[in-house]
Amino acid sequence: MKKPYLLLLLFPLVLFSCSSGKKALQRGDYYQAISKAVERLKSNPDNDKALKVLQEGYPIALEWSQEEIDQTLTSNEAFKWERTISVMNRVNRMSDQIRSTPAARKLFPDPKSYNSELNMAHEKAAEDRYQAGSHFMEQESRESARTAYSHFNKADNWIPGYKDTHEKMAIAKELATVNVVVEAVTVRSKSYQLSSEFFYNQVFEYVNNQFPSSGFVNFFSPKQAENFELNPDFVVRMEFYDFSVGNLVRNEKEESLAKRVRVPVTDTTYVTKTYRAKLKTYTDEVISGGRLNYRIVDFQNDKLLRDNLIPGSFTWVNQYAIFAGDEEALSDEQYALTQQRAVPLPAHQDLFIEFTRPIYKQLTDELYSFFRRYR
Repeated sequence: MKKPYLLLLLFPLVLFSCSSGKKALQRGDYYQAISKAVERLKSNPDNDKALKVLQEGYPIALEWSQEEIDQTLTSNEAFKWERTISVMNRVNRMSDQIRSTPAARKLFPDPKSYNSELNMAHEKAAEDRYQAGSHFMEQESRESARTAYSHFNKADNWIPGYKDTHEKMAIAKELATVNVVVEAVTVRSKSYQLSSEFFYNQVFEYVNNQFPSSGFVNFFSPKQAENFELNPDFVVRMEFYDFSVGNLVRNEKEESLAKRVRVPVTDTTYVTKTYRAKLKTYTDEVISGGRLNYRIVDFQNDKLLRDNLIPGSFTWVNQYAIFAGDEEALSDEQYALTQQRAVPLPAHQDLFIEFTRPIYKQLTDELYSFFRRYR
């Protein structure tokens, strides 16, 4: 029953794949018409419809392309040589398709190509971008330097090593780049000796992964900033406040368990047996928490741009149980608890690490939100 339905689904695909390009030619999509006709001729060299589309459409496509080039080059359009190159490349792709298809090549043994003209067009396109980059460099602002970098980069894409684009790109990138120093995290706690190095390393790794050196935001540690004699644009400062570890709270729960089970006596007879037990479950909890204050400061004018306080907490839980009576009365989960034991409380440093995990997530989200505008 599924085969007719499958054929109905495949029928439009078969029609599409067998298209000669006639409809594309009628609606003026010359490139698609030629492409479809040539593809049809690869599998069926004697296809009359495809031969007719190619014979009629290819001269029109060439005429239309030349008109596009002429109109573009006589216009005031910015970067008009790039549009010209796009048209030339489409003509060259049609040429490649025709030359690689014997039936098409019989009709047009020497298809038009713009190979020689493209070299000059690339030169013109590169010069347009170079001049645009030079113009924006004269404006002497961070945003204009970013725009200039983009233009010089595109000039280099058109012609690798064009003039002094590499030097210009380096200068523009330096002017456009925002340098940020992420200071070490301090911990204000009179009761505990704690290290925040792990937290700092995670944050520093995150920002460098999200903002690679190829972009326009660079992050430095204080030591790196000192080595490079850096005059930063922004400074990120972080401090932990009010870290505390609560007292151990132990909850006890006692319950009576009973489970009825059918036990075979012979192959055909059973008896019902009731297993009983008393289960006492212990739950130990310790709550730790604190707050991180982070600030983003404009280093050039000592202006405070961001000042947020992020709270965090973590509850350590250990659960175990003891029982008296029949083991069979316990569920698998209850039995697993009886295999657990009371354990010493985690070290303060371990609890400190755990409560900072939700803080890390919120902090990195906020840092990304702030600095992404400079990417």
